[in-house]
Amino acid sequence: MPGNEFDVLIIGSGASGGTVARRLTQKGIRCLMLNAGPAVDFQRDRVLKKVYDLPYRGFGQPGRFPDLRWADEYNGNVWADAKKNPYTYDPGRPYEWVRVRLVGGRTLFWGRWSLRLSDYEFKCKDHDGFGENWPIEYKDIAPYYDRVEPILRVSGRNEGWPQSPDGVFIEDNSPDSRSIQRFKESAKRLHIPTSKARLATGQLASSVNRFLPDALATGRLQIVANAVVREIAIDRNTGLANGAHFIDRETKQQYHAKARAVVLGASTLESTRILLNSGIANSSGVLGHYLFDQFYITDVVSCVVPEARGGRPARGLMGGDGYVPRFRNLNERDKRFIRGYAYVFNSGNTPSHQYLPGYGDSLLKKINQIEGAGFSVWTMGETLPRYENHVRIDNSVVDEWGIPALHVSQKYSENEFAMAKDSMETAEELCRGAGFEVLTKHWEMIPPGASIHELGTCRMGNNPKTSVLNKFNQTHDIKNLFVVDGGAFVTGGSQNPTLTICALAMRSADYLAEQMRTGVI
Repeated sequence: MPGNEFDVLIIGSGASGGTVARRLTQKGIRCLMLNAGPAVDFQRDRVLKKVYDLPYRGFGQPGRFPDLRWADEYNGNVWADAKKNPYTYDPGRPYEWVRVRLVGGRTLFWGRWSLRLSDYEFKCKDHDGFGENWPIEYKDIAPYYDRVEPILRVSGRNEGWPQSPDGVFIEDNSPDSRSIQRFKESAKRLHIPTSKARLATGQLASSVNRFLPDALATGRLQIVANAVVREIAIDRNTGLANGAHFIDRETKQQYHAKARAVVLGASTLESTRILLNSGIANSSGVLGHYLFDQFYITDVVSCVVPEARGGRPARGLMGGDGYVPRFRNLNERDKRFIRGYAYVFNSGNTPSHQYLPGYGDSLLKKINQIEGAGFSVWTMGETLPRYENHVRIDNSVVDEWGIPALHVSQKYSENEFAMAKDSMETAEELCRGAGFEVLTKHWEMIPPGASIHELGTCRMGNNPKTSVLNKFNQTHDIKNLFVVDGGAFVTGGSQNPTLTICALAMRSADYLAEQMRTGVI
């Protein structure tokens, strides 16, 4: 029961919280996990319906999710209700904070891309002089990548790239379609590397089926759903964390959960919001600052493979996908921007009707002609962490449970804009070199936050005056308080951060377990 004292209180059940719970319970440590929403019942919560049976024909109720481009009527029951969970931003700086308040968090819906960071990220300042290095190197986290990848069952192909290190993969030896081969040949002529996608396998590769079952099987994990955490509780005599105050989401009754140590893994901005509302772990004044993510350009180039027109492409021509790792600013310096971007590419889709002129029957005929003939490229670019991009508490707005909301302020810099434009021009060159017809191209980045990869605001570092956490995700100010989600990131590269979040969380759990074993905590 929440009234009992546990060894470790874990707040959040997603990638980081699930990883910590699995690791600690397998080491004999009793854990209590609080999650702000309910557990998913797939039999109860998922049904099949005809589009015409939906009130809004699949588009969703207007205004229900004003800042969530990924929401529609098909998935509307999974996202956090914007009215009950408000946040604010300046009118000129829109921000899309995507939240899933279910047990398992956003791992229930992630794209499963599983990419390692490299010393181009961990030692970025040494490479180009901007920002700060992480307090760790690739060699420090590599053993944890090696442990996490088999749990997530990551498939891929080892290529020997220093900017995207090899992993413990389920080897992907599947043949490429001819359109994919043509794209790769075009890339090779431009000295741009390509490979298979690196993905956690299975349609569902989440905390609820890869981490939490093993933790629950030990008998040392208790999960309390619908527990909305208000603040971290501090012992006035010792200055240490002794648990958390939370509110039942449905009854709004208040509780206090006790523990020897507290681990925050509620997602980047929610963990920082909890710390800011608690008024702790901020002797550096850095808490809430250096917010960043990856920028995305959806369909930076959208093409048609000419031979696939007519709706019946030849066998083996279409299908498949792949990955282009960062290739800019590795051995040579680009004068237009620092850091770099990556691509994901896909063959066999049907380009959107919005890329085609006409309407009515003529438009339908055009769509039918290019059904399954599409080839698309997306850009994933690095966003530079800057002090002025930040979050703070907006005391004028509270959520459904009376907890002050977060105000978010982030905008892209000239570096991101220059990178985005180059990514469009290069993607077009790649596709034309493969013999594809370019339907459309653009370099408009989706708004900050929309990539669902928000990072920073609780960064790690060796200096307590310029960072919130040490290299083991332990707060400098309170030795028994840890933050293990994306908030700890110093930089993020162009890679999906989930695999690194899991690896860092496992490393932190090992450190915490040893600190508890020796009596330091």
